Amino acid sequence: MMLSATSGAVRRTGSTAALLGSILIALSVSACAPTAEGDEAYRVAVARFSHETCTFCPGPEPGIEDWTRSRPPYEGDEVLELGSYVGGFVRQAREFGDVELVGLTSPAGVWGGSSRTWNQEEAFDHFVGQMLEELEAALPVDGVFLSLHGAMAVRNIPRPEAEMARRFREAVGPDVPIVATFDLHGNEDEEFLRWADGAFVTKRFPHYDSYLQGERAARYLRRVMRGDYTPTTATRRPPVITPTVLQWTGASPVMDIMERARRWEAREPGAFVSVFLGFPWSDVPNVGTTVHVMTDGDQELADRIAEDVAEYIWRVREEYAHAQFPLPDEAVALTREAIAAGETPAVLADYWDRPGDATWTLRELLDQGVDRVLYAALTDEPALDRIWEEDLQPGDPFQMEVGGYTGPQAGDPVAIDGTLIWRGERWGYDRVAAVEHGTGSVLILVPAYQQITTPQQVRFGPIEPDDFDVFVLKTRVHFRRGFDETGYAPTIHIVDAPGDWFGTLRLDALEYENVDLTDFYPFGRTEM
Repeated sequence: MMLSATSGAVRRTGSTAALLGSILIALSVSACAPTAEGDEAYRVAVARFSHETCTFCPGPEPGIEDWTRSRPPYEGDEVLELGSYVGGFVRQAREFGDVELVGLTSPAGVWGGSSRTWNQEEAFDHFVGQMLEELEAALPVDGVFLSLHGAMAVRNIPRPEAEMARRFREAVGPDVPIVATFDLHGNEDEEFLRWADGAFVTKRFPHYDSYLQGERAARYLRRVMRGDYTPTTATRRPPVITPTVLQWTGASPVMDIMERARRWEAREPGAFVSVFLGFPWSDVPNVGTTVHVMTDGDQELADRIAEDVAEYIWRVREEYAHAQFPLPDEAVALTREAIAAGETPAVLADYWDRPGDATWTLRELLDQGVDRVLYAALTDEPALDRIWEEDLQPGDPFQMEVGGYTGPQAGDPVAIDGTLIWRGERWGYDRVAAVEHGTGSVLILVPAYQQITTPQQVRFGPIEPDDFDVFVLKTRVHFRRGFDETGYAPTIHIVDAPGDWFGTLRLDALEYENVDLTDFYPFGRTEM
């Protein structure tokens, strides 16, 4: 059996300065703030640096200015007020009553989100360097919490999250525990746990449990800081790679994979089992599936759990890695049938369109005469430029070609003849517009990729989502949060692309430079 495997209790060798720093930490307990009971508090540094990077997406590589375009980085206590993973960690840590939190300056997010390509090395060094300067000024600390993603890609840095953990390790020394939370789409291997003491990964997609994983990370970190837990880890990498549309945890076999991890955690006190399903749109050497296990000083158990979960993933690989979805013409025809049968609203999910400007589904809806369509949303910054430059106001005619500008995979621009009904700020963008056209249809224009996950997100201005029969969404799975798993939309169609382009199931059409797809199932690998 060939299986990437790493195990062992975490042991590190730091620089002389780092070792001296750990001695100073031990001798400087008087610097810790007292709790209400008079005991010494554990000081924990908190930082967030998260990006799901589509290295195959077109456009310039984002730098510092792209990471600060939406808003300046969060500073100090602002970091502690963030939601999701950080929110869960902070709430749980504060509930203990003996944890003092130190927020390190953290960037809000890159403009364009997961439609952006390789991050510049300068940007990574800038933000991590700023965190480390603040960390060193705040020493001593007893622990570090990092809110990461796992699929960040940075030029010249093959494993950004592991590199971040390494730099933090050098700063705090070998004995201060470092724990992180991750998105299940992360590309991680054994390197992260070489420098850190724990990783907590969402087990649900959509990610209902990000807050929960933050809470778990806080409880785990406190146990390690108190000396009540000895981190002992195992990593396995079953050679399976899948597109993210197949990673929905609401259906088997992914549901069963995550349940297997939860079952081990329920059966074995002190065991923590995480599964990275991978993010294939990042051309990085550790792309693909990874199992991380932590146990309390029990190496044999950690290895046994990691082997079991990895082997189970391999066992269900055929069902996991294959699917077929209708092309735009068939999907729209099926939607017309659903409308005739009263099975509305219907969702058409352009799962593969990461830039968000593809027009294939829009054109089919127009050609087949489908009315009452809410298209949320189409990326088209040039169209927004014209609206603002011409100072078009609600009620003014709108006659423009939209979409289809990132290359052949996006299709051709589509002419829209309608009326501007809304313009303003939305979803963190300073310019968003809505255009009414045809019979009761509305097209929302955004300057960068926007993933809509709930009907409530498109309830603004004159737009009432309940008025539409069809929603076109640029999403793979997250839309199920508000449209499917709530029962809101009785008809769901995942729409495929009319070509072998990035974002589709057809990963073998991508020009990987750092990955050999034949090392993975279903693109060549036949044995684990």
